[in-house]
Amino acid sequence: MPSVELPHGATTGIGGFPHRAAADAARCSLANLTIPAIPSLPRRSPAEGAIAQAMVGMQGITDGQYGSLSVDPARVDPLAPLSTDLQHDAFVGFRTFLELARGLEGWVSWRLVGPVTLGMALVRAGVPASEAFEAAVRTVRARSQHLMEAVAAELPATRQLVFVEEPDFAEAMNPGFPLAPDTAIDLVSGALAAIEGSAMAGLHVCGGGDIASQLAAGPAVLSLPVRADLAESAGYLVNFMERGGYVAWGAAPTSGPLSSSSERPWRNLSHLWCELVERGADPGLLRRQALITPECGLSAHTPAVAERVFKVTAEIGRRVRDQATATRWALGA
Repeated sequence: MPSVELPHGATTGIGGFPHRAAADAARCSLANLTIPAIPSLPRRSPAEGAIAQAMVGMQGITDGQYGSLSVDPARVDPLAPLSTDLQHDAFVGFRTFLELARGLEGWVSWRLVGPVTLGMALVRAGVPASEAFEAAVRTVRARSQHLMEAVAAELPATRQLVFVEEPDFAEAMNPGFPLAPDTAIDLVSGALAAIEGSAMAGLHVCGGGDIASQLAAGPAVLSLPVRADLAESAGYLVNFMERGGYVAWGAAPTSGPLSSSSERPWRNLSHLWCELVERGADPGLLRRQALITPECGLSAHTPAVAERVFKVTAEIGRRVRDQATATRWALGA
C-alpha cells in the first residue's frame, strides 16, 4: 500500500478528453482538476485511442492512414524491444501537456491500457493468444517506464498517479474468457508492480466488474463508478482502505442524463457512503482516502460538456475535503 498520501477529495480525470486541439485539452485539465490528468485525444486522431496508443511502437504494428494502425500477426514478437516516440501522432496530447505544464508542482495523473485488454486486442487482430498476452505484458511494462521517465524529466516537481485501464478485465471472471481468472489477475498485478517503484498505481475497470478480483491485483488506488450495488462489496473495500488504499469515486455521471449541478451526484455518493458505514466502513477513512473523478472518459462528449462534468467533479471534491477536515477536527487531529 502507498507510503505517501494523496490529498483527500482531490479531483482527476479518467479516460479520454473530447478536445481536438491538444493545447485546449491541456489547459482544461490544468484549470479544472486538482490532480491534472494528462489528456489522450481520440477525437483529434484515432492514433490517440487507448488501444492504438498502446500498440504504437510494437514490432508488427505499422501506421496506416488517418491515424489508423495495421497489425501483422506474423511479425508480432513478444521479445522485440518497444519504441516510445513522443513525437508520434499517438502522443500529441501527452507531449503538449508536458510542454504547457512546465513548473507544475504536486500530483499529476495519466493512464495506459493494461495487459489483459491489450492482449485481447492483439488476439482479435489475429495474434495467437500465448504470444499476444506475452507481448502485451512486456509492452505495458516498457511503456509505463518510458512514460514515467518522460513525465519525471519534464515535470520533476510532480508525483505521478498512473491508472492502468482494463475494460476487458471485467469479463475475466466469465466462462470462456481466454485467460484463467488467476492468470488475468497476475497480469494486471505485474503491470501495477512495474509502476509502483516510480509512481502510485491505480486500476480502472470501465463498467465495473468483480471488486474482489480487482483488489486482488493489488492497486494502491481503485477507480469505481458510484453505484448502489457497491455496498455489497463493503467487506473488501473496508479492508482495502484500512490497509491504506484509496478509492477514486466516479461520482460525476458521464452517461445518461448529465447533471448541471453537484446535488444529485453528491446525494448518490453520500447515500453509498452511508451504506458502507452501516457495513463497517470508517466514515473518516471514506473521506480522507477518497479521490473524485468523472464516472468514465469524456471523449464522446463536447469540450463544453467536459467542462461542466469537471465543475460537478470539483464541487463534489470540495465537499469531500470539507467533510474530511471536519472529521479530523472532531477527532482532535
